[in-house]
Amino acid sequence: MKISIERGTLLKAVSHAQSVVERRNTIPILANVLIEADGDTVSFRATDLDIEVVDKVPGQVERAGSTTVSAVTLHEIVRKLPDGALVKLVDDTASQRLSVEAGRSHFHLATLPREDFPVMASAEYTANFAVPAPVLRRLFDKSKFAISTEETRYYLNGVYMHLADGEDGRALRCVATDGHRLARIDAPLPEGADGMPGVIVPRKTVGELRKLLDDDETEIAVSVSETKVRFATPEITLTSKVIDGTFPDYARVIPVGNPKRLEVDASEFARAVDRVATVSSERSRAVKLSLDEDRLVLSVNAPDSGAAEEELAVAYADEKLEIGFNAKYLLEIASQVDRENAVFMFNSSGDPTLMREGSDTSAVYVVMPMRV
Repeated sequence: MKISIERGTLLKAVSHAQSVVERRNTIPILANVLIEADGDTVSFRATDLDIEVVDKVPGQVERAGSTTVSAVTLHEIVRKLPDGALVKLVDDTASQRLSVEAGRSHFHLATLPREDFPVMASAEYTANFAVPAPVLRRLFDKSKFAISTEETRYYLNGVYMHLADGEDGRALRCVATDGHRLARIDAPLPEGADGMPGVIVPRKTVGELRKLLDDDETEIAVSVSETKVRFATPEITLTSKVIDGTFPDYARVIPVGNPKRLEVDASEFARAVDRVATVSSERSRAVKLSLDEDRLVLSVNAPDSGAAEEELAVAYADEKLEIGFNAKYLLEIASQVDRENAVFMFNSSGDPTLMREGSDTSAVYVVMPMRV
């Protein structure tokens, strides 16, 4: 194999590969990226046996062929090469080395035979449809903060993507929860998504998927089966196993009759919470919200480190209410709001609180209160 690729193009492809490979694996080949060159295309494939990413880039292929080399090492080398350099990769099968050349820099890296590289079996997908990148990005970006990190409840370690009846008809919905907060985001149902099985997309896959969604013009081809999910652009294909488990009935957690309504400037609210939380004790980070007619007082009282208070002008016309929340949860939910105003719906100081973005009903957040 003998190929030449522009450094920027190569860096992007190899950075996708190295972020998928498992750093602490016991199988050496899983630390490698499989490079395959044919025609005028070079593909880079990496896997951790749960996720597989294939990145196709244009290159000058003098001699077709394939090899595998350490993804992390190759990424580090390419990252440190000067901008605009032309990188030459030449595979020498006899010495089992891949030489990497750019200008006056020469590297020789150990390779492993491509026959040892595991390729993820292709699944029969039940549903295939296309979603514009900005729509998919919104679905996952706004829900991923609520993914649980608790390994025992493994079925909460991802985003539940499924079909549902939204406020405006059938919707493609993403839900994540860790038991303390919940995010439910809807998008119009794409053509061809009917009959899609609900799947739990793992946290790592959500992180890798984010890298495919930066170009707003891209259409993402989504394929879903009971066991796998695939996201593809013309250049990059990300295939992942889904979490084998049943997502809980989240609808039961979403309050419906919360009568007390607070409307507040979302960014002003987030900054105020952040300021008063500075003195809260790291363990609980509790912030108290005291609501009275058109005013909100945020306060923190941490006996060992001090106290803080800040008042905000808000729209609130219901009876007085005092309720406490974990500051981190409030900040994460407030930072999801794209609209100017956040609307909170309360019932009592012990019941879950609902939050929406202004009049938008396609995004709903729930946060559990805490005693303060």
